[in-house]
Amino acid sequence: MNAPGPDDGFDPELAEALQALPTGPPLTGETLSAVREAVRAENLTCAEAVGDRDIVWEDRVIPGTGITVTVLRPSDPRPGAPGFYNIHGGGMVMDDRFSDLPRLVPLVEEFGFVAVTVEYRLAPEHPHPAPLEDCYAGLVWMAKNAAELGVDPAKIIIGGGSAGGGLSAGVALLARDRGGPALAGQLLLCPMIDDRNDSPSTVEYATRGVWSRAANGFGWKSLLDGTMSWYAAPSRAIDLSGLPPAFIEVGAAEIFRDEDIAYADTLWQAGVPAELHVWAGAYHGFDRIAPHSEVTAAALAARSSWLRRVLAA
Repeated sequence: MNAPGPDDGFDPELAEALQALPTGPPLTGETLSAVREAVRAENLTCAEAVGDRDIVWEDRVIPGTGITVTVLRPSDPRPGAPGFYNIHGGGMVMDDRFSDLPRLVPLVEEFGFVAVTVEYRLAPEHPHPAPLEDCYAGLVWMAKNAAELGVDPAKIIIGGGSAGGGLSAGVALLARDRGGPALAGQLLLCPMIDDRNDSPSTVEYATRGVWSRAANGFGWKSLLDGTMSWYAAPSRAIDLSGLPPAFIEVGAAEIFRDEDIAYADTLWQAGVPAELHVWAGAYHGFDRIAPHSEVTAAALAARSSWLRRVLAA
């Protein structure tokens, strides 16, 4: 990450929050282990994220897979609650299932979601299709166990940010092509969906903000290593028809801007209901870095509005 300058185009509140972030080493094969350790050390535990809210949680291991998920739900859930299946970000190479708790816990509280967040294998040790298949297996487990979990199987939404948004889009494609599980919607927050890493916004913001073009290239090379799959990089998919409604959010001042706008346009052309929000002055992951900013408040309100409408459909 480079410190923001006067010409970076960042919202003033977001620029101030970015300046307060510590700088770390570039993401490379040599630094990956240390970066992973530092990133995970910053994640909240469930107890810290939940605090005094009426929410309980438990870890489950999916039989026959070794995949661990954490389930969060209201202490007194209503029957047939909506479900939220969460896939964490981290550039395909780092982070864990607890990283999205600051986003996830408020959704459980606001909507009564039974939320499942999945621990998938990471590249480069486990390249494509391992992360995607792990995420798909977790979704299948959630759908098959909907009754036990107290989830309405017709109200399951998949979502995540960055790599988690890309994996969510890929799992939605996989679920369509494998005949399920059915999804009510896909919440894609600044999704990482194009391995070509060459859009105008990627070049424009190559060294500015929190996720650089070089780091992005490292993530994609670690995942694909010269191969190509539209399940891994959904922007390459030829046919997006038959997918669930999508919410796509991205900052106007980040590398994923143009690929995410293009993905929304392709969804519309395929007849898929899609809602696109491009936040002026916002960089990658702005809601987590500047949670109390006005831009974040507007983004959270837009997400909640979409979720209410999708769940009411």
